[in-house]
Amino acid sequence: MILDLVFQLLQVMLVILIAPLLTGVVRATKARLTRRRGPPLLQPYRDILRLARKEAIVADSASWLFHHTPYIVFASTWVAASLIPTFATDLLFSWAADLIAIIALLGAGRFFLSLAGLDVGTSFGGLGSSRESLFGALAEPAMIVIVFTLALVAGSTQLSTVAAYMTSDAVGLRVSLGMALVALIIVAIAENGRIPVDNPSTHLELTMVHEAMILEYSGRHLAVIELAAMMKLSLYVSLIICVFFPWGAAIADASVADRVFGAIVYVVKLLTAGVALGAFETSIAKMRVFRVPDFVGGALMLGFLGALLLFVSRTLK
Repeated sequence: MILDLVFQLLQVMLVILIAPLLTGVVRATKARLTRRRGPPLLQPYRDILRLARKEAIVADSASWLFHHTPYIVFASTWVAASLIPTFATDLLFSWAADLIAIIALLGAGRFFLSLAGLDVGTSFGGLGSSRESLFGALAEPAMIVIVFTLALVAGSTQLSTVAAYMTSDAVGLRVSLGMALVALIIVAIAENGRIPVDNPSTHLELTMVHEAMILEYSGRHLAVIELAAMMKLSLYVSLIICVFFPWGAAIADASVADRVFGAIVYVVKLLTAGVALGAFETSIAKMRVFRVPDFVGGALMLGFLGALLLFVSRTLK
């Protein structure tokens, strides 16, 4: 019992400690591919510490919602990221790692962040909140149909069960899983405001979405929000790894050595995904903001087609 608690605490701390490193890998990859020196890998840690030491300047028109939203977003994202089985599926709280619960936690964070963008009353905040609500209205249904597809395949929405089934020989090659993977990648790009949906390095453009909502935050409030955004990126990457690339993770009744090896493999896979994301963002341009609904809508259609194919194939048997 004590050992299970130790590994669960390791899981909780790992998701928050490695999130800035993933962001640093993405930035360093983009810098190297564009022949720039770029920031060091540990620069995101320094930025968060620098912001945490500064005083938070809050507008006079801000309500209690503006003050508490950074901590609500951080808490909901941290809990959702901690529920995903990163290196082992038999952790102490693995029973709570349900895909629907994770979607609900992320939706709650989006809801409060959108309200905070509207709270101060600036034009940029309202612009970002309206766009975030529009994209979320397409991304959440896409996530639901992706979950439905995985539930039809694995027979459960619990991530531990899904990961264990994906490592078994019963999976095989399925077109529906390929569609679900592409749809989940599209949703991850849209939810994290990455290129081609949004450019996270811009702060003064009319096309920004996430940065527009947090433009009025500063100091420790901004540090908490930035750390939550980094954890959200690592959350979606971890979700893709857990569902579609679970190899190397410790399954049920694993030993201590298997869990340690699973943690090392998870870190390697996460950093590899960061390099791939940096290469993808370097090779593609940002699309017009009015084309983003079509891009995210493609994820909804792929997820729906994947679920439909599974449903029809089971009906014909």
